[in-house]
Amino acid sequence: MTKHTLVAEPGSQMITLTREFNAPRELVFKAMTDPKLVTQWWGFRSTTTTIDKLEAKAGGVWRFVDHDADGNEFAFRGVYHDVISPERLVYTFEFEGMPGHVLLETIVLEDRDGKTFVTDSSVFQSVEARDGMLEAGLESGAVESWAMMDELLEAMKV
Repeated sequence: MTKHTLVAEPGSQMITLTREFNAPRELVFKAMTDPKLVTQWWGFRSTTTTIDKLEAKAGGVWRFVDHDADGNEFAFRGVYHDVISPERLVYTFEFEGMPGHVLLETIVLEDRDGKTFVTDSSVFQSVEARDGMLEAGLESGAVESWAMMDELLEAMKV
């Protein structure tokens, strides 16, 4: 399993996660933008994800809904501001359970000898909002999602 890093400087409104995937960046970008693939890695293993919308283009919208075993739904949405295949995605991110707490997320994919180094930077509206996301389990969610993406990417390479 590939190690991730998380940087959240005290007093900052930003979180940066980095991770390397053992797959070409075109494949990683596809996994991040193809609705049929996103459902296979987004969220936690204990949930299933449905894609309500995913328009990976500038001005396009996205909305994903996670479903747990108890029938609860957790919806997330945003708007793409910039999409440069296979290099970069910039979009807003909002958990519908906490409306008004919108962050701006930028994902940069770098090719490193056939592997993909991902830098995921999120800017929150306040330090408190950022800290709340950390306390709510942002890191464990990212680690679990990225582990499932690793498994998907390995299966796609076969």
